[in-house]
Amino acid sequence: MLKPRLCHQIPRCAAVVLIWLVAVTGKILAETPPNFVIIFTDDQGYQDVGCFGSPDIRTPRLDAMAAAGMKFTDFYAQPVCGPSRAALMTGCYPLRVAERGNIKQVHPILHSDEITIAEILKTKGYATGCFGKWDLARHSQRDYLIDLFPTRQGFDRFFGTPTSNDSLVNLFRNEELIEPKTDMSTLTRRYTDEAIEFIRDNKERPFFVYIPHTMPHTRLAASAQFKGKSLRGLYGDVIEEIDFNVGRIVDAIDEMQLSENTYILFTSDNGPWLIKNKNHGDGHLDGDHGGSAGPLRSGKVSTWEGGVRVPTILWGPGRVPAGTTCSQLASTLDILPTLAALAGADRPGDRVIDGENIEHLFHGRFDKADPNKAFYYYLRVHLQAVRQGKWKLHLPRKIQQDGVEPFRVNNHIAPKDRVGFEQPFLVDLEDDLAETQNVAGEHPEVVSRLLALAEAMRSDLGDYDRVGENMRFFDPIDPRPTKPPMPAPRKRK
Repeated sequence: MLKPRLCHQIPRCAAVVLIWLVAVTGKILAETPPNFVIIFTDDQGYQDVGCFGSPDIRTPRLDAMAAAGMKFTDFYAQPVCGPSRAALMTGCYPLRVAERGNIKQVHPILHSDEITIAEILKTKGYATGCFGKWDLARHSQRDYLIDLFPTRQGFDRFFGTPTSNDSLVNLFRNEELIEPKTDMSTLTRRYTDEAIEFIRDNKERPFFVYIPHTMPHTRLAASAQFKGKSLRGLYGDVIEEIDFNVGRIVDAIDEMQLSENTYILFTSDNGPWLIKNKNHGDGHLDGDHGGSAGPLRSGKVSTWEGGVRVPTILWGPGRVPAGTTCSQLASTLDILPTLAALAGADRPGDRVIDGENIEHLFHGRFDKADPNKAFYYYLRVHLQAVRQGKWKLHLPRKIQQDGVEPFRVNNHIAPKDRVGFEQPFLVDLEDDLAETQNVAGEHPEVVSRLLALAEAMRSDLGDYDRVGENMRFFDPIDPRPTKPPMPAPRKRK
């Protein structure tokens, strides 16, 4: 009689144990902070990805990421590379962040008292690695500030270069120069190699991997495996090599069985560098070394959509709904507060952070989006436009604008886009993505609302002719300036 009773009781015990294990495991998984990978390309245009409409650049791995995750169609960066990196790292408009010496540089020299994403995530035990172009410790390959390198701004490991590859790339490991004038054709692969090694080294703990690629900012270079293979010339070769290496990151995450606890975000720092294209045109010729903004107007160093709206893809199996498209307003400013929230970390409470937590968008809850959210288009220290919903208002400005030096005469964009506005220029971005028609006269109430938003931002943050209440200066400064302190103009030889 004992055996039947015992046999009946053993499954019950096993069931109880199994239920307990499932509950505990689920709790552990729920409490495990997610991993984050941000891949940040340099000067890649809005249309320079297959799933964003490229007719001649093949990006099968990015397209697959979008199919398995989410494509953001209305995602914004800043018009120039240094400011874009400052915005991503701090969650703040570049004009807001403090810079060393209190000078508002073309490329921000990020003050050591600013708080980066990496520093926030480290409070939750994250391993942090940066692999690529930094550009926040002076815009120079030689005259950089070592005490503002990534290793001093929250990153455990750095393999990369101080700034852009305009003439050469000096390659560093942490704070040691290991290869002066390195072979640029190896960079995309080597950044990826180092990132994968870092992930393997830290797969047992949460990690944050930041891969700010050197290219397609020119000078361009591609490895022998990709050179001469794209229908879009060398520029296409570079993008296709980046795509391949994005796939290597995804594959490594899969192989390590980390996919269901990892987010990968792919985006660009600004629009295409049109000065590298024939007649400042949208890149499509074999010899064009700049990219394509596709349906958007203009490119880098402008506040037209082509200068700041960037191709963005989010991947996160089991968390990010597959095959979705997000048309809600979002930007690099939102990444710091979102990653902090997902990691269970506190965002800085002693300063204004411009971005907002958009984890609801990451997870497909578009109905939770703030309908009143606004984005402010600054070029250098000049507020030039504001967007809310489908409406974008270009503010009145001169053709040669104040506060945008050294872009006062903006040779980076086509002559037809070097314009001023005597009156507010209102665009309905749903009907006029190319920004050609002023509908201000038909919607005076929208114009009034957006002008009020712009004026409130001028008071809070500032503009070329005023310092806002919450513009930050961490170095001693007395009296507080009335206009953003700009570097002295260079003397012409």
